[in-house]
Amino acid sequence: MDQSVAIQETLAEGEYCVIAVQGVLCEGDSRQSRLLGLVRYCLEHGGQEHALFLYTHRRMAITGDDVSLDQIVPVSRDFTLEEVSPDGELYILGSDVTVQLDTAELSLVFQLPFGSQTRMFLHEVARACPGFDSATRDPEFLWLSRYRCAKPELELPTPRGCNSVPGTWPGYATIGGGGSNFDGLRPNGKGLPVDQSSRGQDKPESLQPRQNKSKSEITDMVRSSTITVSDKAHILSMQKFGLRDTIVKSHLVQKEEDYTYIQNFRFFVGTYNVNGQSPKECLRPWLSDGVQAPDVYCVGFQELDLSKEAFFFHDTPKEEEWFKAVSEGLHPDAKYAKVKLIRLVGIMLLLYVKQEHAAYVSEVEAETVGTGIMGRMGNKGGVAIRFQFHNTSICVVNSHLAAHIEEYERRNQDYKDICSRMQFCQLDSSCPPLTISKHDVILWLGDLNYRIEELDVEKVKKLIEEKDFQTLYAYDQLKIQVAAKTVFEGFTEGELTFQPTYKYDTGSDDWDTSEKCRAPAWCDRILWKGKNITQLSYQSHMALKTSDHKPVSSVFDIGVRVVNDELYRKTLEEIVRSLDKMENANIPSVSLSKREFCFQNVKYMQLKVESFTIHNGQVPCHFEFINKPDEESYCKQWLSANPSRGFLLPDSDIEIELELFVNKTTATKLNSGEDKIEDILVLHLDRGKDYFLSVSGNYLPSCFGSPIHTLCYMREPILDLPLETISELLAYLAAYCFETQLVTKSLI
Repeated sequence: MDQSVAIQETLAEGEYCVIAVQGVLCEGDSRQSRLLGLVRYCLEHGGQEHALFLYTHRRMAITGDDVSLDQIVPVSRDFTLEEVSPDGELYILGSDVTVQLDTAELSLVFQLPFGSQTRMFLHEVARACPGFDSATRDPEFLWLSRYRCAKPELELPTPRGCNSVPGTWPGYATIGGGGSNFDGLRPNGKGLPVDQSSRGQDKPESLQPRQNKSKSEITDMVRSSTITVSDKAHILSMQKFGLRDTIVKSHLVQKEEDYTYIQNFRFFVGTYNVNGQSPKECLRPWLSDGVQAPDVYCVGFQELDLSKEAFFFHDTPKEEEWFKAVSEGLHPDAKYAKVKLIRLVGIMLLLYVKQEHAAYVSEVEAETVGTGIMGRMGNKGGVAIRFQFHNTSICVVNSHLAAHIEEYERRNQDYKDICSRMQFCQLDSSCPPLTISKHDVILWLGDLNYRIEELDVEKVKKLIEEKDFQTLYAYDQLKIQVAAKTVFEGFTEGELTFQPTYKYDTGSDDWDTSEKCRAPAWCDRILWKGKNITQLSYQSHMALKTSDHKPVSSVFDIGVRVVNDELYRKTLEEIVRSLDKMENANIPSVSLSKREFCFQNVKYMQLKVESFTIHNGQVPCHFEFINKPDEESYCKQWLSANPSRGFLLPDSDIEIELELFVNKTTATKLNSGEDKIEDILVLHLDRGKDYFLSVSGNYLPSCFGSPIHTLCYMREPILDLPLETISELLAYLAAYCFETQLVTKSLI
């Protein structure tokens, strides 16, 4: 999910958020979500400086109001951001990427999500590092001074009681502390602090920051985290805490039809091979041809940039040019949010939704597969975006397959490679990656490069002039290969009622008459797979003349499963009640023949035994006497249970004997009254409840276990003395002996 627009809204003039990624800050056992943005500043002398802006956020960032600046880390010469492997952890394909940020005085560890967005982020940060060339002036970061706190008396939050955090740019808020000083100090487009304390109130026009947003800025908004709990996509992405949660989620998926209904949404799908050209004309004749504004736009380009820089450095200014052209060409009757942009060299795919639908988009992932040179390079291949819309999973694929009329088998292989190698990681890392086929709806567009075979150029042009597309279509390679089930098995394509879209003289509607003149062909295609899909139109747009290809579009009504909240609650309640009933029926339960035990007149070295019976119910169970809190044993030393643990079959009995035996180890405290025949035993059932057994009794003191010097001072049998007298006598003798030892030591 592209959240850089939210960061861009917090920046001042001359500052640009290159890329953003959402991660988790790891501090010991603490895990805090952070939005990381790489910000570039263009200096007056022509150079550039970069800084890493870290934001806290309460939800998926759409606008600047959703984020609060927490810390700024300048990308200086001593700045490094490297991928690390946590100690003792094995690397798992698809798991989060752990990176460590280091400066001269600061070290932070982040977990970033696996995927192309993280790879692009790390790549851009590496490019932004100034390096160690002595001829290059050191960055000064004077532009960051505007972010220092405007109120000197305002105390900065400092976590863990520290005065400051090393490595934090002077005057900036720090990570942690539960807040940020930037909430009311977000700069406007002029670089001046703006008081945000009165958000939502009317302000003078001069104080309204970034009011006149361009179309491209507005379309870069989307929220994917504010999904109601009734959304299956959100339910299935939640962490699993145990067997019960897994069962509930499984039942919800199985009963999905009970609490959802089908609602049609209008999808616009368009493809355009632009032959390396920059946009020269308005795209509305292509993108806004219909009367009704689409709910979702899926717009794909091929051959966006044919330069070697785009191929080797994955960088091209044409990405921004075409993105702006598309944003300005969207239907004027609706406001759109950009969900995702993904590009592989010259293959680019854009996904937009109406702003009112953005809250129901979740689990957005994008991946690329190169099938070009050596079967891996990005001059040919595919890009894809998958997402959850309400309760329906959708995958959009844009591909550019191998060229030339004789290479249809190579094109078939490119298709198969894209299908097998395109894998999307799931939020739950324990689940296997999703492939293209594992989606409810698949939309496949692009320059598939299938040609018209067995007909010469003039024959093809003659059939086109006669508008005999049905005869011409019989020689179409894609039709032949689909019929042979070698590619796009299970996919559907609408009827081709428009003339071939390739190859024209650039800037006109005339066929290319150069020496390398190739026969016209339907290279640009749109296919689909899934249920509840109705194609409303499938056409080319001859008015656009930028490229030797003509853009193609298709409009669909796609039935999406939408949750009925009331039915969902009822379904969930039924599942929970059923599960509770099942769990209650499977909870072990026993009955005890006796729970209170009284041992009368216990004597030294004389075994006393009390027994009781445990009768089990209909569920097999393990039982065990367990320790009480802060105690090392389940009972006192003079007591034991035999057996103390065991297993019971359904409807079975076992007799437990409680054995009480006082020996020389335990007699002393019982003689003096320091201990009594009193104890509580806890009988625990695995997956069941605990039962408490009370043990009591009285002990008959004797000379056994009593010190000889104590017995010498007794004028009556110990059995006839009250316990209070024995306790006082023991205390007196202990004090007397202690004083005697002190006197003896002093004399020596």
